Amino acid sequence: MNGASQEPSIIESVARRARVASRAMLSVSSSEKDAALSAMREQLSKSKDRILEANVADISAAKARLAEGKISASLVKRLELGGAKFDGVLTGIASVRSLGDPVGECSLSRQIDDGLQLYRVACPIGVICVIFEARPEAAVQIASLAVKSANAVILKGGKEAEKSNAALVEAIRAGLKSVNFPEDAVQLVATREEVRELLDQSKCIDLIIPRGSNALVKYITNNTRIPVMGHADGICSVYVDETASPSKAANIVVDAKAQYPAVCNAAETMLVHRSALNTVLPVVGAALAEAGVELRADAASKAVLDSVKGLKVVDVSAVDYDTEFLELILAVKVVDSVDEAIAHINEHGSGHTDCIITEDEGAARRFLGMVDSAGVYHNASTRFADGFRLGFGAEVGVSTHRTHARGPVGLEGLMIYKYKLLGNGHTVKPYVDGDKVLKHKDTPDQLPPL
Repeated sequence: MNGASQEPSIIESVARRARVASRAMLSVSSSEKDAALSAMREQLSKSKDRILEANVADISAAKARLAEGKISASLVKRLELGGAKFDGVLTGIASVRSLGDPVGECSLSRQIDDGLQLYRVACPIGVICVIFEARPEAAVQIASLAVKSANAVILKGGKEAEKSNAALVEAIRAGLKSVNFPEDAVQLVATREEVRELLDQSKCIDLIIPRGSNALVKYITNNTRIPVMGHADGICSVYVDETASPSKAANIVVDAKAQYPAVCNAAETMLVHRSALNTVLPVVGAALAEAGVELRADAASKAVLDSVKGLKVVDVSAVDYDTEFLELILAVKVVDSVDEAIAHINEHGSGHTDCIITEDEGAARRFLGMVDSAGVYHNASTRFADGFRLGFGAEVGVSTHRTHARGPVGLEGLMIYKYKLLGNGHTVKPYVDGDKVLKHKDTPDQLPPL
């Protein structure tokens, strides 16, 4: 043995460069981050034709696989990046840029004693690896949030969007380079084989965020020592209570299911109170028929829905209540109380987002308090479970794990904190000996001078 160090692998080199970039970003100013975001947006706009050309190639290949029965139609739909979708990508960057800088925000100011002051301030996590499937616009959303929060990010997209992701990240990195921002703040890896090695980079990667199926999240969680914040299936439910307004219920259910069914915040199950079977359900069923939704119904609801003109209704199977359809299919179940609805959601839901439609504030309060999900809504579509719509600028995902962040994860979810203690020669001994007493006086109006 000659003692020479072994050359790092490609993935290890990516992780190391991300760590270097993350540390460099600790000293960048708010204005430098905003300039980087503007440059990213400008470069993406300039590269639009090339990006969409790559996207068309991905969609064409995906349609061929769809014809072979290897992927779903919903996955193909999620690949689309043209038209209003591309405009939305650019708008999303501007939205993130307009947000306040979270780095350095003070959440605790406490006087420990005279001249000894404690501050808890927000700081970036460091290096984040996001493994996501299908939707190429996610690469831009995640990169924008990473830059604004001063985190370095390693992106691993799905094979179906490989060309789109490569074109997007190439433009993003060119934008960063044009304003002398750390280019390696955003990196992309492409092959499935590289995922396993990424999971071993615990020295350089601080957090992994998998966005996709339960199988993907479970695989990542079981094969790494790095902390995982999972974005898994969205088995979202809408509960139509006995006091629900028929028109309000129809509008919300149709929006939650049919506005864009191929996403994780679309509703997959509708629970209906037995007392609403003959008053509310026919109105909702007619609206769903017009939207082209197929219902998989239990016996009690099917008896009512079979009479709705133009509505396709089939018998539900037990597995349907545990299925993320991601298409115009909705499972239906009749319940006898709000508590039965809550129990069903907590048993069969994915902890993503669930909604109650009711005019009874007591029922709404119980539902919002007892449903164990990241998002619980009253008289509002589950489709609002989105970082952009909720004013977060964008999101890296919707966390269904019980970590420091839950629900749509925007800038705040990409921050941790450090404690700054500023003294003047203070030591512990006088307090241990009883010569001095700790004050522990909160001083919320104070900000750290350093």
